[in-house]
Amino acid sequence: MRLMMTAKSAQTMTGQSNGASLRYGAERRSPLALGGTVAVHALVVAAFLLIPREVIERFSPAPPIDTYAVPPDPPPPPVDRVDPAPDAALPTRPLPKQPTAPDTIVPLPPADSGLIGNTGPGDALIPLPPVLPPPPALPEPVLTQATIDPRALPTFQPDYPGAMIRQQKEGSVTVRVTINAQGRVTDIERIEASDDSFWLATQRHALHAWRFRPATRDGAPVASTKILTVRFTLTDR
Repeated sequence: MRLMMTAKSAQTMTGQSNGASLRYGAERRSPLALGGTVAVHALVVAAFLLIPREVIERFSPAPPIDTYAVPPDPPPPPVDRVDPAPDAALPTRPLPKQPTAPDTIVPLPPADSGLIGNTGPGDALIPLPPVLPPPPALPEPVLTQATIDPRALPTFQPDYPGAMIRQQKEGSVTVRVTINAQGRVTDIERIEASDDSFWLATQRHALHAWRFRPATRDGAPVASTKILTVRFTLTDR
């Protein structure tokens, strides 16, 4: 029994070894695949060797720079002033003396008390202009205003408009009249009137009947203007 079991066990192990050897043989690679793998690794190694050294080396920062205050330079020592030595006197040749002639004396004209200016040669002497006193100041002109001629005063009031009498209306007119040098009214300007009827009556009467004593300037009659107000009341009829 033991022999049979040993034989069977041996046979079993033999079969297992044969099977293992068959599987190993099946898993072995071809020489072409191995050659490609080696070539790829060789290319990787070559590329690594061709990388610059600066890329491969690890960058290490430089140590920080220590700073410190620089003391100022000491002032230079005082230097005693030394005057330069004078140059040796050089021999000089005396200049030859040349004859000189005296300047010509030009006689000057005698001084005149009525002339101004320097008495040197070449200066022109101009007489002073006579000093005139300032003209006397002109007096301010004497002006007088025009006034109503007393001879025209009884007829100075214009006629009362009939329409205003019928309406029992009163009013007033303010005018500016221009008076010539003869005392007559040459122009009349309406300033204010309570009604046109009063204004027209005043305008006609002033140009026809008003007389004035003209204004004067230093006694001479001149043209002037004057503002007058004429009042119309029912008691004036």
